[in-house]
Amino acid sequence: MLGAADVLVPRPRRVLVAGVTGVGKTSTARRISSALGILHTEIDSLFHGPGWVPRPTFDADVEAFTAGHAWVTEWQYHRVQQLLASRADTLVWLDLPVPVALWRLVRRTIRRRLRRTELWNGNIEPPLWRIFLDRDHIIRWGFRGRHKFRALVPPLEQSAPHLRIVRLRSQAEVDAWVPQLSEPSE
Repeated sequence: MLGAADVLVPRPRRVLVAGVTGVGKTSTARRISSALGILHTEIDSLFHGPGWVPRPTFDADVEAFTAGHAWVTEWQYHRVQQLLASRADTLVWLDLPVPVALWRLVRRTIRRRLRRTELWNGNIEPPLWRIFLDRDHIIRWGFRGRHKFRALVPPLEQSAPHLRIVRLRSQAEVDAWVPQLSEPSE
């Protein structure tokens, strides 16, 4: 497994960003996309239809964009994770401390709800009081899955040996690693 000090040669062209809910996958994916000059497809926008109903074209949409030469997306949704891992050349694992991830998730959720920010296909965060009634409220979901990727990512070294895995353990490591992607490869 690689770390923040490792330079990737050749440069990544098909990149997954993995991590628990709220850790900053989409923000980091956008930064990687910009540094590499390749398309970022936010996988949540493909999954969530109006009213938070899963879109029936999700699997086909993922199949289509991952057939391309270069892309960045988040490594989510169990039903497509194997396909994504088989087509990617690099997986960036945001393994930040649990309190950091949970704080970011709570802060992001509150901000989105108060601003009534549209997320995907007309959806907005539900009322905050629903955290007490909805087992799948995003904050409860994030807490339940806080250690999930520590069980999912390491086995990829064996099951997907073509995949370069970069483990970043702090925001400082993310901030140091992403800019080097835009530097010319040797």
